[in-house]
Amino acid sequence: MRDIITEIWQTARRNKLRTTLTGFAVAWGIFMIIVLLGAGNGLINATMKQHSDFLTNSMEAYGGMTSKAYNGLSEGRYIRLNERDLTTTDSEFKATIDEVGACYYMSATVTNGENYMSMQIAGVYPIHSKIVKQELLYGRFINEIDQQEKRKVLVLNNNQAKELEPKDYKTLIGKYVKVGNFAFKVVGIYKNPGDGESSAYSAYSTIKSIYGANTDDLGHIEFTFHGLTTEKSNEDFENTYRRRLNANHQAHPEDERSIWIWNGYTQSMQMEQAISVIHTFLWVVGLFTLLSGIVGVSNIMLITVKERTHEFGIRKAIGAKPWNILKLIIIESVIITTFFGYIGMVLGVFANEYMDATLGHEVTDLGVVQLTLFVDPTVGLDVCFEATMVMIIAGTIAGLIPAYKASRIRPIEALRAD
Repeated sequence: MRDIITEIWQTARRNKLRTTLTGFAVAWGIFMIIVLLGAGNGLINATMKQHSDFLTNSMEAYGGMTSKAYNGLSEGRYIRLNERDLTTTDSEFKATIDEVGACYYMSATVTNGENYMSMQIAGVYPIHSKIVKQELLYGRFINEIDQQEKRKVLVLNNNQAKELEPKDYKTLIGKYVKVGNFAFKVVGIYKNPGDGESSAYSAYSTIKSIYGANTDDLGHIEFTFHGLTTEKSNEDFENTYRRRLNANHQAHPEDERSIWIWNGYTQSMQMEQAISVIHTFLWVVGLFTLLSGIVGVSNIMLITVKERTHEFGIRKAIGAKPWNILKLIIIESVIITTFFGYIGMVLGVFANEYMDATLGHEVTDLGVVQLTLFVDPTVGLDVCFEATMVMIIAGTIAGLIPAYKASRIRPIEALRAD
């Protein structure tokens, strides 16, 4: 075996260009499939992370603009949800809906001593913490007593807390800060999710009574549900629910633009379908990339056999058996494919790690929201080894065909070859 390896090494040194081209085809195929799968995983992980922040069996309803004339009223009317819509949601859909809440937004300047910050504050029901999952760092979230007694309480994210108390933001818990002209007690600090600056939270009844008392604008409705386990059942419920709210605002029953509904369940289903398509596409592209490497190895091995036909004739003339020639070419193919495949695998892993250290921590500003487009864009070592083994096996098969031809050639024909 040692003699064979020495001979392969000498052959590679005599044919540096050929060996380099073969190795590049192998390494490039492995490198590209690992990088492609890593980038795809990063995109998939980012998408899953964004959707995991919301409860799957939840919906949110927003007022929109009518697109159809109805009952003598023209199209183009703005629909604002009100207390009647909240009561309708809570009382008429108990067979499906579990808990109901509302969310009302306002902007204010929050001051703590000499530190201040302008922020958006959302008045919410306690259910909001279930629908939009928040990781509490200190304190608590809004509760039912806050809502019932209209308590002036505030839940900040850690970025906001650091602005108001740079030295030790967790000491804000239990302290009072000024929200406009009112004193609010900080009862909780949650972790900012990282996709832009999130809102601070207070009790819905408090915010609505202070900042929205002169308007019947409810904000938007949010609720959890059960029993809707198929896409059709979710669609049927949305249509029924929208028609009922349309009736409250004298909008056409079939007007889908008057009330806009966000459904966590259907969003999750669409996300899973998109992820499946992306994953399949990446594997198809990656396998074709591997195929190009396999074709490259096969072509180079064919050229190798043709160039060494005269040599093989001499070997057979002095007593070499067909298996000796067959073994020599196969081992050469395996060694070259393994060596350069390993190089491609290592470079691919390093490229993914670099992508994770750069794009994996980069936040893209889309104007309305900031998103992290790549999260953990890496590939497991099992996939790396599997891709490398596929290339090694394919390289061996690619070398087997010309090796078999070389072992079958008659010495006299081989000696005549140029």
